[in-house]
Amino acid sequence: MLLLKLSAISLLTLPSMGNHDQLHIQVPNGPPLYIERHSLEVPLMDEPLLNEKNYSEFVLELQEKVYTPPRNAYINENNIIVQEQAGFKLNGNKFRESVYDFFFSKGDKHIAPPLLTLYPRVDSEILAQIKTQLIGQYVTYFNKYNEERTRNIILATEEINNAVVFPGEVFSFNGVVGKRTKERGYQKAPVIVKGELSEDIGGGICQVSSTLFNAVDQAGVVILERYHHSKRVPYVPSGRDATVSWYGPDFTFRNDYNQPILIRANIVGGQVIVSVYSSEFVNAQKRQIPSASHDLFQEKDVTHSVEN
Repeated sequence: MLLLKLSAISLLTLPSMGNHDQLHIQVPNGPPLYIERHSLEVPLMDEPLLNEKNYSEFVLELQEKVYTPPRNAYINENNIIVQEQAGFKLNGNKFRESVYDFFFSKGDKHIAPPLLTLYPRVDSEILAQIKTQLIGQYVTYFNKYNEERTRNIILATEEINNAVVFPGEVFSFNGVVGKRTKERGYQKAPVIVKGELSEDIGGGICQVSSTLFNAVDQAGVVILERYHHSKRVPYVPSGRDATVSWYGPDFTFRNDYNQPILIRANIVGGQVIVSVYSSEFVNAQKRQIPSASHDLFQEKDVTHSVEN
């Protein structure tokens, strides 16, 4: 642990520069942290001077202990809004003042770390307003018996579910879904690379991005970036796909409406369903979008459904 490590280094490699009084910090929901006064001192100085290197390392560890990310409000599987939660981070300026008070005094000092509140960007009031009007929806079908590909589809769908895009904001599929890795649960499944069928981590998520594209296109948003596969895919009509890759193409769009839009995405059996909502005040300019065919996915041994 850094706090103990700093003390040990000072005791073993530096001459004693006075007492070993301690600053104790009571971390919320965790054991107290401490640092000794001499670990914060620049050695061999006539006047006490704060060791900025040791102080910075100490602050970094404390920040990791106290940081709590805010959580947006979201709609659960029962269509009920779950309240948002505020987050917290260390107030660096106030903490430095407390350290100075300790550093230029004598004896132990006990403090609670000063925190700044981090407010979520989406609260329950916003969600309640923008889940009222359905302005776009699209459904695609997949072979649910292909377990690896199905797993990838489920993970990507969960990531885009409950996304809120504010007016003027740009939505990036790669930015929201994140890197598709084995550590995050993604599995190898067939993908199309330069017109050829091969296997890679995350095969299948292009069906999610393509379903999303058609839903938001129907909702009338501004499509900024979309690329076709190098080979025909069966889960959307020709020309209606949106291929994505972490190190390659992305799918992005911008919300030019004066109201936020809400993305709802879920899996029902062998269906990917993406719905786009907004408030009753949105003046959506909806587009006509061709529906996806269900015919290719009636039998469990359909091979077409393995394509990304």
